[in-house]
Formats: sequence, C-alpha cells, structure tokens
Amino acid sequence: MHTHTLTHTRTPTPTDSPTPAADHLTLYYRHGSSDKVYQVSIAPKDAGFVVNFAFGRRGSTLQTGTKTTAPVSFDAARVIFDKLVTEKVNKGYTPAENGMPYQQTGKEGQVSGILPQLLNPIEEHEVQQLINNPKWCMQEKKDGRRLIIRKQGDTITGINRKGLIIALPASIIHGAQMMANDCILDGECLGDFMFAFDLIAFEDLPLQAQPYKERLAALASFLELSKHPYIEPVETAFTIPEKQQLLQRLQKERKEGVVFKRLDAPCTPGRPNTGGTQLKHKFYATLSAVVGNINPQRSIEMRVLDDSAWISIGNVTIPPNHPIPAQGTVIETRYLYAYRESNALYQPVYLGPRSDIAPEECTQAQLKYKATEEDES
Repeated sequence: MHTHTLTHTRTPTPTDSPTPAADHLTLYYRHGSSDKVYQVSIAPKDAGFVVNFAFGRRGSTLQTGTKTTAPVSFDAARVIFDKLVTEKVNKGYTPAENGMPYQQTGKEGQVSGILPQLLNPIEEHEVQQLINNPKWCMQEKKDGRRLIIRKQGDTITGINRKGLIIALPASIIHGAQMMANDCILDGECLGDFMFAFDLIAFEDLPLQAQPYKERLAALASFLELSKHPYIEPVETAFTIPEKQQLLQRLQKERKEGVVFKRLDAPCTPGRPNTGGTQLKHKFYATLSAVVGNINPQRSIEMRVLDDSAWISIGNVTIPPNHPIPAQGTVIETRYLYAYRESNALYQPVYLGPRSDIAPEECTQAQLKYKATEEDES
C-alpha cells in the first residue's frame, strides 16, 4: 500500500492527485530459485500516454523503465502494452501469484475445431424466476477465463472461448495428465486451477447431444474416480432452497455472479442471438465519483475522496448516447468490485451524472472490494 504526505492544507480538488495508470498488470514467475515480478502500466502524460514497466525479485526494490520515449495515442500504447505482456507470458510469467509457469505447445493461436457454448446475460429480476424453475440448475460464475481441456493420452490441449489453442499452467496440465481416460472438459481457469462444469466428450464418445443433467452427472462420476489435482468441479444447486442459499452466500462473499443452465438441454456451441439454455447474471455495485482527467476515446478518469486527498479508481468509457461530463462533475458508475491494491473498479459502466450529490460525498468508503480468503474466513 502506498501512503502520501500532504505538504499543503488547502482543500484538494479532483485534479490534485498524481496522474493515475490507465491500465496495469502484474505478472509473476517462480521456477527453481527464481521468484520474480514484472509490472507494466499505461499512464496518461501530457496529451498522450506512456507505457512504463518495473521488474525485479519479489519483495525487493524494483528496477523501472519506460517503453515510450514520448507520449503516444492510447491505441498505440495499448499495442505496446499487449506485446510486452505477451512476451512475458511466453517466457513463463503468469498473473497467478504463486508464479506457476505456463507451458507452450507451439500450436498457440491455431484453430482447435472445438467451440464452447457461450452465455447471454440476464437482469436481476429474472434470477428469481430461474431459481423457482426446477428445470434450471445454478452454479457460481467464476472470476476467471473460459477454458476447455482436451486430453488425448499424455497430450493436454488448452482451448479458449474463441476455439483457439492456448498455453496452460503447468499445474492444470499435470492434473489432466493424471486422469485415467481421454476426455474434453469445459470450465473456467482461475489462477492455477480449473473449475470444470461440463463433460462434452469421454473417450471416443461425444456427449454434446445429451441433456446437461446427464453430462453433469457423468462429469461428477468421472472426477470422483480420477486423480486430478488443480481440477475441481463447480458447485451446483438444483432445488429451490439450494439455489436460494447459494445465491445468498455468493452475494455475501462478493463473488462475480451466477450461471443458470437448463437441465434438459444439449450443448450448443456459440452464443444465441437472444436467450438460450445457459444464462449468466453478474452482481454489481454502484457508486458516485468525481470526473478527473478526460482521456481519449471517450474515456474519463474517476476519483473519490480518501480523507483529504483525491485518489483514482480507474477509468470508464462514456457511451455514444451520453455527452462527456466535464472535469469535476459527479457521476454514477456501476461496477463489479474494486481491487484492494489499486482501488481500480473492475468492469465499470457509466450510468450518468448525479447533480443531487456533492463532490465531498464521493468517498472511498463507497468501494466494494473484491473478497479475499481472509474476508471469507
């Protein structure tokens, strides 16, 4: 955590705080005696943006540098940022804090021929309808990335939501290799773990046409009979009381959301135009913030008051049907949660100006932080 000492006594304004990072990422690498950290960020400077980095042994003072000798456009900075992250991931760095390296196959980016079933979102009022419907089960929506694993003998292939082959954490590869049978699992990757929620093939038998209830039962039996460290089943609720209890617990624990799946439906690759047999709902919070910097590409910085200093909570895009609010304006934003280490909002959505709220009411106390293991214990 960073602390700042004020050297003046006048009331701070939203533009008093240092220029914040527009985007940032911390990567880790642990292998043998190596335990390294690499940070990269996009930060506004003058009329443009710069890409900065820091690296070194975890826990030590990091060396710093920049990839841009002069400010560039945000789009250009993003290209540099993404290229730098890709280079580090290809060298074994990972967002997982234990630094388990990702293993490359040389086929990354190739089309796998397998596509997952994608989900359409639903609003809050639809959640209770599906809870009360016995034809639908409910699961936690994990805060990770979609992952399909294809096991063919000792060959483990990772596939993303676009159907492209990707690198996998060594931990998940190890867990899949311990399974006794060939299979295709669908799930979510979170750090070094995979949370499986579907079995779409077993040995040479495709299962997509079978009802989800049968695929889920086959998945549970398969995982119970196999050794699979780092691969876990997603918790599923079937009855109305079970779904209600799971919803309340996930909301209390500040999880990302819930997923509903129709038990009699087959697996249909891709995303339907509307509706579908698999639906998702995310839990969100709202807060009031003051507009700081006006960024390119219809983006503004948001700030809140922490005691006597304004701190950045990240940026939000202004939709085309809204005018860009002026600096110092109070706005309302919907978001999923805030990161403790940076206070930045995750998945913010601009809702509009709030003329009924004073700037001094836009305090850090509004932030709903992402839950940690300590919070949940």
